[in-house]
Amino acid sequence: MRSIKTNVLSSLTKVLFLTMLLLTNCKQKTMETVNDQPAETSAYINVVDMKSEVFTTAHNSELKLKLTGSLVFQEFQQPKETEVAINVDPSKQFQTFLGIGAALTDASAETFYKLPQENQDLFMEAYFNQERGIGYTLARTHIHSCDFSSGSYTYIEEGDSELKTFNIDHDKTFRIPFIKKAIEAAGNHLTMYVSPWSPPAFMKTNNDMLQGGKLAPDYYQSWANYYAKFIKAYEKEGIPIWGLTIQNEPMAVQRWESCIYSAEEERDFLKNYLGPTLEKEGLGDKNIIVWDHNRDLLFQRANVILNDPDASKYVWGTGFHWYEDWKDGVPMFDAVKRVQETYPDKNLIFTEGCNEKYELIRIENKDPKLAERYGKSMINDFNNGVVAWTDWNILLDQTGGPNHVGNLCFAPVHGDTQTGALTFTNSYYYMGHFSKYIRPGAKRIASASSSNNLLTTAFQNKDDSIVIIAMNPSDKAFEYSITLDSKTAYLNTWPHAIQTIILTKP
Repeated sequence: MRSIKTNVLSSLTKVLFLTMLLLTNCKQKTMETVNDQPAETSAYINVVDMKSEVFTTAHNSELKLKLTGSLVFQEFQQPKETEVAINVDPSKQFQTFLGIGAALTDASAETFYKLPQENQDLFMEAYFNQERGIGYTLARTHIHSCDFSSGSYTYIEEGDSELKTFNIDHDKTFRIPFIKKAIEAAGNHLTMYVSPWSPPAFMKTNNDMLQGGKLAPDYYQSWANYYAKFIKAYEKEGIPIWGLTIQNEPMAVQRWESCIYSAEEERDFLKNYLGPTLEKEGLGDKNIIVWDHNRDLLFQRANVILNDPDASKYVWGTGFHWYEDWKDGVPMFDAVKRVQETYPDKNLIFTEGCNEKYELIRIENKDPKLAERYGKSMINDFNNGVVAWTDWNILLDQTGGPNHVGNLCFAPVHGDTQTGALTFTNSYYYMGHFSKYIRPGAKRIASASSSNNLLTTAFQNKDDSIVIIAMNPSDKAFEYSITLDSKTAYLNTWPHAIQTIILTKP
């Protein structure tokens, strides 16, 4: 066993050409170019002189984002086919990283305020402080109620199509103060986007916020106005809104708040109502995300909307969830890659994922599949061009709720509202292996593993530090190598473990 420690554009013609391109761009968006084309950088890396740290989380151990060693890089060693090897090339760069975070739901907020003050403080620090926690920089919340609310509600009186009664007083009890605490804990900067689960019942074809139904054509404009009022109301409360999705899971008839749009209906609502309305209301800088559903139909939805220039001009990117594996247990990661390849000028964002069907025994038995679902998805999604990744509920209670239709789920952290205790599951630490060290503005760099038993992705931060993630979902411990800058280092991984290797300049 080897020792373990652990060409410049200068002509006037080119300048004028670029200027014309910018002027003809119909819609400028914040961070519109985060999904960059692969590029090369000439930044020199001398890995031998860099400081290295290895942080590890392993199942059935006390290792939770713990420093477990450093690396010693020596002359390049050609890996054998029998060995496990990771190769990293920082000169090949891809998309720009936006952030990692979670949904700040009614359920999370209600659970939070049932905890003692010391654990409220611990929770905020653990999620949003980069030094003492895992440094979340992204958040999502819902427009009026979703399943993870204690009941269905809207911000208007039923039948008020002119929205004269619109107010967000409901959210001022728990959710708005909860979000404000998160923003403060994140250093007063949290990239926040919002999503509706259903229009009010009277605006729908089934006259019910639950059980699917569609937005009735007579209310397209009223519903578009509703988004604008919500964004303005939240921003008046001191909560900046970076963007929005058009509809959560627009192809799912759920027993909770839900609303169905075909691809053509979502496209037409966007280009004829929502997009123009946001611009008219001075909200044209808000980043609009389409689809917001599973990977299986991701390409079809993107294809219909993004091939229409009148709709596409309003779109920042396409969002997706991970629940398509209900069909055969296999995530459809290639669907993400197909959209990135076909629409490289648009962004991809993971908007929701959680482990369903809450069972306390799976936490008590430390089921590795709960955390590894996060690690596997994040690695594959980032390698396929995703710029941001959002967990579902940031906090739930000891029952996997509250949820007004009994759709109970896991969260990375659970708060016991009877004892006041917090339980940090391995899913929290797995997400932290990414969010704590890969920071907004980082560029994904080329990395590849020689084994299916070792998943990997890598990024270079704006301070030139290099972050390499290596996840071992197998039952075996083994040695593996990392080669970078024509130098090779060796380290070990535990069974069912994830490691983050940080390389920084001295």
